[in-house]
Amino acid sequence: MIDLLVKGKIFGCVRCFMYSVEWQKRGLPHDWLACPILIWLETKIRAEQIDDVIRAELPDQEVDPQLFDVVKTHMVHGPCGSYNTRSPCMKNGICSKRFPKPFSTETVTGEGGYPFYRRRSPENSGI
Repeated sequence: MIDLLVKGKIFGCVRCFMYSVEWQKRGLPHDWLACPILIWLETKIRAEQIDDVIRAELPDQEVDPQLFDVVKTHMVHGPCGSYNTRSPCMKNGICSKRFPKPFSTETVTGEGGYPFYRRRSPENSGI
């Protein structure tokens, strides 16, 4: 992952980066791929760059049915909210992951650089 981001320059040239490695009791290193990675880029990331790498939409089932099935089975949050009030993500009647998220026709970077991903509605070419 680090090689892809740093050497592959997916989001541009990286000035520096930092991540966490834990040490197990037996003395072996154990790094988490899901751990926070801090990356300092030379230029601010643009929404188009994010859309080239990250998707918050289902792939087209007719174009790639196998990818659609994998994403639908393993990468879709829910059901939660009024559909499933006993879901583990539900805290005080609200999804702790803030789902469902609103539809958006474009990716925008919000305060602090955190992206709000493009999630097109079915009416706007989303699936």
